Amino acid sequence: MAGHTDNHIVIDAPMDVVWRMTNDVPNWPGLFSEYASAEVLEHDGDTVVFRLTMHPDEDGQIWSWVSRRTADAQSRTVHAERVETGPFEYMKIYWEYTQEPGGGVRMRWVQDFHMKPQAPATDEAMTEHLNRNTKVQMALIKEKVEAAARSAVR
Repeated sequence: MAGHTDNHIVIDAPMDVVWRMTNDVPNWPGLFSEYASAEVLEHDGDTVVFRLTMHPDEDGQIWSWVSRRTADAQSRTVHAERVETGPFEYMKIYWEYTQEPGGGVRMRWVQDFHMKPQAPATDEAMTEHLNRNTKVQMALIKEKVEAAARSAVR
């Protein structure tokens, strides 16, 4: 069985600000609370290969992996996947940005994955973890992007 999550949040900021800030991988440690570092390894057009390293977890474990991410500014979508999969058989992430009729940008993340048999979590447990953590990270991103948009207007 595979894991699947589908979460979204509406960010009250212009599309260009939301797109620019959430696709600026080197600055993700300032946007997400879970990342200690983001190192770009390759950059080819709209595709970036990068290493993310998380802050240590409660047990002192530091998780790090390499991902490939391709952003399409015209369709306002991003396709990403882990290159170094770690405990995952695979992990694919789809980002979608849509302009809301009343204003704001709906940012949606869809994650499809499958855990390796020896992984420290099952697909079900990881789905629960990702759903909880995604809500926290999206709320933080919303706060930071909206603050940046407000300060740009001043």
